[in-house]
Amino acid sequence: MLDRAKIEEVLQFAEKQVRHLVETYPDFFPIYTVKGKWYHSGELWTDWTGGFLAGMMWQFHRRTGSPYWLEKAIHYSRLLEHRKHDRNVHDLGFIFLNSYLPWYELTGDPALQEVLITAGRTLALRYQPKGKYLCSFIGPHSLFIDIMMNVPLIFYAAIHTGDQQLMEIATNHCRTTRDRLVRADGSTAHEGLFDVETGEFLGQSTHQGLSPESCWARGLAWSLYGFSKVYGLTGNPEFLEVAERNAHYWVLHLPEDKVPYWDFCADLTQPPPWGAQKETSSAAIAASGLLDLAKQTRVPERAIVYRSTALAMLEALTDPEYLAIQTPGWEGILKHAVYHTRKNLGVDESVMWGDFFFVEALTKLALEKPKD
Repeated sequence: MLDRAKIEEVLQFAEKQVRHLVETYPDFFPIYTVKGKWYHSGELWTDWTGGFLAGMMWQFHRRTGSPYWLEKAIHYSRLLEHRKHDRNVHDLGFIFLNSYLPWYELTGDPALQEVLITAGRTLALRYQPKGKYLCSFIGPHSLFIDIMMNVPLIFYAAIHTGDQQLMEIATNHCRTTRDRLVRADGSTAHEGLFDVETGEFLGQSTHQGLSPESCWARGLAWSLYGFSKVYGLTGNPEFLEVAERNAHYWVLHLPEDKVPYWDFCADLTQPPPWGAQKETSSAAIAASGLLDLAKQTRVPERAIVYRSTALAMLEALTDPEYLAIQTPGWEGILKHAVYHTRKNLGVDESVMWGDFFFVEALTKLALEKPKD
């Protein structure tokens, strides 16, 4: 049962795992484990997960008030500040919304907000005016569903500077993503391809899903949570509609144990990694997003479904099959996650974003005020 005592027990285990990580490998920002170990020589593909490690520290501090976690959170956030000018990735939202935003919210220091605004302006430089989207790190022709979790950084910068051009860039990106990557049934494609010269949409593609036509589980979770975040910042109901469409597909297609497979279209008669491979990071992302969406929806019946689904997924993830609490020597928090199936990176391992969103979701529950 996922009661407050269980939530606290799991979060204390998460603290133990992260403390071991930072004390064993100081100033190291891992992406995925190999055989349960964070430090290895495996390929990165792209450097995008630093904000998740710092972000867990901020989550721990929010819940406990611990000076240890405050010191570590500030230290690891500072190590990321130079990334505010990084034009090589589309992941600046992941990096700064989870590190500098909680730091600024705690202190109100305008210098910290300036880092967020600068990073938002840097991310906006990826905008392709003809296609009206922010391009992925792959190139100017490529739009990733992942960017929906990063575009809130541009909205944040636009809102806090009054910059209407930034607001237009962010809004256009969301609409293009909705129209090109989100399907009528709420499923999502990983990538959209465009003609750079004309902005013409050429079709859907994938790097991490089963096929261009399939529904890669983490991509759907990014979309659900991303559109929810954008709605929270703008109050624009068209974005709430997309998040709820994503949620409908998610809820309808979850397996019985509430932990998705890596792709909703995977052939479950086939063995891992291409077949029946669980993907816990997607469950953690979606659970955190659904907790927010349950408070945003205007339909009470949906709120019940979203919250109950989130709680069921989180409860499933606390089982020792998925939680590494009974796996000696395993350095991550959640097992059975997947980074990149095609490249065979972090398959059936721990991944930094899975651990972060799991901690984030449980912290939301831990900080809820008890009902009378």
